[in-house]
Amino acid sequence: MKFGVYAEMQTPPGKSHYDMTWEIFRQIEHADQAGFDVYSIVDHHFFQKFSISANPLAMFAAAAQRTQRIRFRVALFTLPLENPMRLAGSIAEADILTNGRLECGLGRGHAWLCGPSCLPLEESRPRYDEAIEILERAWTQEKFSYDGKFYQVKDLSVVPRPLQKPYPPLYTGGTSDITYRMAGQRGWGIFVPPLLPYKVLEAPIKIYKDACAQSGHTPKIVYIRPVYLDADEKQIRKEVETELHNFLTFNASPLESLQDEAKKAELRAKGYGFYASGAMESLCKLTYDEIVEQEIGFIGTPQKVIRQIENLQRTEPAISELAIVSNFGGLAHWKSIKTQELFAKEVMPAFRQTRASADHTGPAWNAPRATAAERTHSD
Repeated sequence: MKFGVYAEMQTPPGKSHYDMTWEIFRQIEHADQAGFDVYSIVDHHFFQKFSISANPLAMFAAAAQRTQRIRFRVALFTLPLENPMRLAGSIAEADILTNGRLECGLGRGHAWLCGPSCLPLEESRPRYDEAIEILERAWTQEKFSYDGKFYQVKDLSVVPRPLQKPYPPLYTGGTSDITYRMAGQRGWGIFVPPLLPYKVLEAPIKIYKDACAQSGHTPKIVYIRPVYLDADEKQIRKEVETELHNFLTFNASPLESLQDEAKKAELRAKGYGFYASGAMESLCKLTYDEIVEQEIGFIGTPQKVIRQIENLQRTEPAISELAIVSNFGGLAHWKSIKTQELFAKEVMPAFRQTRASADHTGPAWNAPRATAAERTHSD
């Protein structure tokens, strides 16, 4: 099993966007030093509580210059909102700047992004399908043509070419069965949503595994969970209870833009029924104890989390990566570093023979923390 870190860059009201961005940057540096395999960040716009990650490729191109081995994964590009002919070159350039450490998720995106982006909901799926075909041609053919409903190009050459051949590893994610089936058929990796307990995910994971088997592909399942660690369960609750609730409410916060009954009917009719189902709102009503007991978050001592991962492996051996959410709901930077460090030092060794070690001495979460007022990045 690989271990990664996943960040949405959830930003509470009043939090400096400057500070949030540089805190994530430093957490990427620390994740590299601590021995994590990959750092994933969403691509998302317009809704601050959910995410301010408007350009993950820029973040990764910068972080690649300050890291040695960790891989970088966009999770996911909202493909219907992109010009695929241009995106192909942007991804290729980032692949070069990260020295071939880039991985890409390609998704339809959240329903709440369509309105602010002036995209009709019914165009999301066909634009997504056409964009995938264009990206693969752009990366594998010196010159190509495409005649679709939304995109038409003739004898187009996309430059630069990606460093990885034929192109960076691809992933997708979502809540629809068609997405899991398509990912298995194409041999892509799959992200499972971080908000849902395993029993809800079991059926779509089976669809993905069956499609992989039928197409001769090995499943690559990324299981995402918010994680918080300490030796003292009572101390954990004091340090993380508010932010754990925020993680759920911040994820659901853009739904406020979709509450009109006519909009809900449109969502159901145009393939976005999940957003009108009330599922995300119901999660926001869970108590701290329910979130922990249902393992929506792996919250506890390192020994407890080790047991949870072992149980997860026994339940679903096809899971190839656990991506921990170490920054969520407005969690202080030092708390994120604390969890990354404890996870790397006390949890990961239980599943690995060797791992990279941090190159610092003493607990990293006790280090001085810069703010926007300092405006320096020498650390």
